[in-house]
Amino acid sequence: MQNITLSADEALIAAARQRAIAQNTTLNAEFRLWLTAFTAAKPEADFDALMQDLQKRIVITRKYTRDEMNER
Repeated sequence: MQNITLSADEALIAAARQRAIAQNTTLNAEFRLWLTAFTAAKPEADFDALMQDLQKRIVITRKYTRDEMNER
């Protein structure tokens, strides 16, 4: 396993350590979990999920003509 060095605000690190302790884990373990999820995530899947969410939230009341959509 390779070591890396990260920089962050001291107060943020202290708060993260306290949260990790409360969850019976360590910052290293949490970082490994995050890194695994981060590398496994596919940007296309994130985009598709965002588009599906937006389609649920946006209501189109009428269809625009081609000329209307191309007006400047």
